[in-house]
Amino acid sequence: MEEETNKVTINIKKMGSARPRQLQIPSTIKVSDLRRLVGSEVNLPVERLKLFLHGAVLQDIKSGCEMHVNLNEGADSLLAVVAPKPPAKHIQDREADDEDDLRFKLPETAPQWEKNLVFLLQNKLRVPDVLLMAIFSVSLKTWALIFLWFIMAPVAYRWDLGPIYILTTAFSLIFFNLGQRRQGDASAYSIFNDGYRELPGTLNAERLDRDIRAGQF
Repeated sequence: MEEETNKVTINIKKMGSARPRQLQIPSTIKVSDLRRLVGSEVNLPVERLKLFLHGAVLQDIKSGCEMHVNLNEGADSLLAVVAPKPPAKHIQDREADDEDDLRFKLPETAPQWEKNLVFLLQNKLRVPDVLLMAIFSVSLKTWALIFLWFIMAPVAYRWDLGPIYILTTAFSLIFFNLGQRRQGDASAYSIFNDGYRELPGTLNAERLDRDIRAGQF
């Protein structure tokens, strides 16, 4: 520690303590030396001790240079705060794994243009990962259809076909999302099955009547 001829008395306020303490120190001192003096005075761990002066934290080193602080008699007060201990390493690793799981990632077999697009949206534009998952869960063909729909919507409006355009879109969505049954699979709706066969466990009026007569209600 550098020897200083001019010394000042400052107040040290410890976080959580009602009464400040007074400490006589050189008027100009290294921040690292000041932290050691304050830590020994108020019995706080130096490695986790943070000092605040005029609302700003004092840094030991800034831009590769050791920092000094100039203190004034009776005008300056220090606030001593102990930073919380970091979590255990296995907890940090678990949190890091959880964050990685929540990060959107393309499969390794994805085209290079998709990887470049994700890098641009994720790192440059800061698009949330949830939104990226929603965007890339839709196929390129579907995006093309959505884009075409918005192009054709003003045309339908101009020709006074807006309601028909909306209804056609709704029925198309229903029709193309019905799916296909494999050979031998039964539909949930008995009207589509051979002999109107129902699925096991189907609840209908006949089933209720049979249960009531059997005394199960």
